[in-house]
Amino acid sequence: MPRPSRRRAPLTHPEPADIDLLDVLHALSDPTRMTIVRILRAEQERACGTFPVEVAASTLSHHFKVLREAGLIHQREEANRRLTALRGADLEARFPGLLDAILAAAATIPDLGVQSDLRPDPAAAAVAAVLADS
Repeated sequence: MPRPSRRRAPLTHPEPADIDLLDVLHALSDPTRMTIVRILRAEQERACGTFPVEVAASTLSHHFKVLREAGLIHQREEANRRLTALRGADLEARFPGLLDAILAAAATIPDLGVQSDLRPDPAAAAVAAVLADS
């Protein structure tokens, strides 16, 4: 018996005029999503499974959905993979300078590089602080 084909639901992306500032700010409030945006700022397009983040595949899919629905990224299907690109031009047209300002500010925050949903162990952080002072 032939196997029924499972087609993914079509991806939806907001029109540039419909990109909402609060949705953008919310999407950028997560360290994993900031990592994705920073990587896409440096690259034209990237396959979804190739981002260097330490989260489960289902969690990564959720992060992509939040970014896509906020209008920060565009995703397209190519064969059996999904490619992701930053909507830099759309964001710049809608909110001039916003993305550059947020990325520049985020670069000055040392702990923003956390790329995992796991929280650090407080005891390990205390030991690291003591060793750093030595």
